[in-house]
Amino acid sequence: MSQFVDECQLNVRAGDGGAGCVSFRREGPVAMGGPNGGDGGQGGDVWLVADRNVASLLAFRDHPHRIAGNGVHGKGKDLHGRRGETIEVRVPEGTIVRDMYTGEELADLQHHGDRWLAAHGGRGGRGNARFLTNRRRAPSFAEQGEHGEERWLRLELRLLADVALVGFPNAGKSTFISVVSAAKPKIADYPFTTLEPNLGVVRIDDRTEFVVADIPGLIEGAAEGKGLGHRFLRHVERARVLCILVDLAPADPDDPAHAASRQYEVLIDELGRYDASLLERPRLVVGTKADAASHEAVSRFLSEFSHESPLVMSSITTSGVRDVVGRLASLVHEARTEEPAREGRVILRPDSDGAWVERIDEHAFRVHGRKVLRAVHLNDVTTPDAHSYIEERLAKLGVPRLLARAGASEGDVVWIGEFSFDYSPER
Repeated sequence: MSQFVDECQLNVRAGDGGAGCVSFRREGPVAMGGPNGGDGGQGGDVWLVADRNVASLLAFRDHPHRIAGNGVHGKGKDLHGRRGETIEVRVPEGTIVRDMYTGEELADLQHHGDRWLAAHGGRGGRGNARFLTNRRRAPSFAEQGEHGEERWLRLELRLLADVALVGFPNAGKSTFISVVSAAKPKIADYPFTTLEPNLGVVRIDDRTEFVVADIPGLIEGAAEGKGLGHRFLRHVERARVLCILVDLAPADPDDPAHAASRQYEVLIDELGRYDASLLERPRLVVGTKADAASHEAVSRFLSEFSHESPLVMSSITTSGVRDVVGRLASLVHEARTEEPAREGRVILRPDSDGAWVERIDEHAFRVHGRKVLRAVHLNDVTTPDAHSYIEERLAKLGVPRLLARAGASEGDVVWIGEFSFDYSPER
C-alpha cells in the first residue's frame, strides 16, 4: 500500500567537469607541432521539475540522493569531452524547496512544468590548446574540471486544492469525500482515522469540477503543533475555499467542549493563529451527521450560525449533500474568477565572480572567488609556463591589490583553494 509523504530531505549533486587535456601534434611530417589538447565536458545539472503525475514525496524518503553525470575528459587532436548527463527530478505540484540548514525558501513549484536548477554542473577544464599565445608557444598545462555543486534540500508539499475540509477528528470529512468523489479514504469510528491528506475530484457536469482535500482532523492547540499540527495545517494554505465541518452528533453531546459553537470557535481560532489570511477565504459552515443528531441540535446549529448561511447534511443518507456540493461549486467558481493567476517562485542569486580576501590568522590569508580558483586549478602548477599564467591571471583579477588592502606582509601565507604561496608585495 502506497503512503503519502509530504516532507523529505533531498541531496542533489551535480556532475564534475572533465579535465582539459595536454597534448601536442606528433603525426607525420609534424614532429614538433603545436598544442592540440581538447577541453573537458561540462558536468551534468540537476533540475527539479513539477509533475502533476507525482502524488507525493514518497520516492525520496528512503532514497534521498540524486546525482548527475560527470563530464568526460578532453583528449588529444582537439577532441572535447562529452557533457555529463543532466537529470530531472520529478516532484509533485505545490512543492516548496528550502535550504535544509538555513530554512531559506529557494523555489515554489506550483504548476506542472515549473523548473528550478537545484545544482549546477562543474565547468569543464580547458585543454592546453586554449592557452596558446604569441609568448606561450607550447603550453604544458591544462585546467582541471570544476566540481559540481552539492547541497541538501528540504522539500515540503502543500496540496493545491479548491476546497479544504476542516473539522475535528471524526467530524465526517472522510465519509463526505468518499460520497462525492472517487476517493477511498480510511473510515472508522475512532479519532485520527485520517493520518494523511486525501484528494478527491468532484465532478458535477462536463464543465464543472473541483478538487477537495480531506485534511486530517484538527484539535485545540494545532497551531502550536499539537495533534497533527503544522504538518497538515499547511495543506489548507492554498485552498480557495474552506469547508468547516461541525459534528452535530458528537460522542458526548453533554460535554460543552463538543458543542457545535465550541467546535467552530476552536477551528476558526486555530486557522487564524496559523495564518490570519485563512480567515479571509470564502468558507461554508456545514453541520454533519444530521441523521444521528437530535432535531433540537440541528435547530440550535442553524440558529447560532445563521450569519454564516450554514447547511446541514448526512453523508450516510446523502441528505443535504447535493446542496453542500452545489454551494461549494459556486464558491469555487467565484474564487477562481476573482483570483489572479498564481505563479511559482524561484529565488535567483547569481554567484559573484568577484574576488575577496579572508584573514585566517595573523600571517595567513585565503582568497575566495570562482575565477581566482580557476586560475590556480591547473593539472600541473610546477612548470614555469603555469607559474607565469597564474601570476598574469591573479594580477588581472586584482588579487595582489586586495591582499595589500587586507594587510598582507612579506612572507605571509596566501591560500587559494588547496594551493598556497608566500606573499611578496608588488614592487
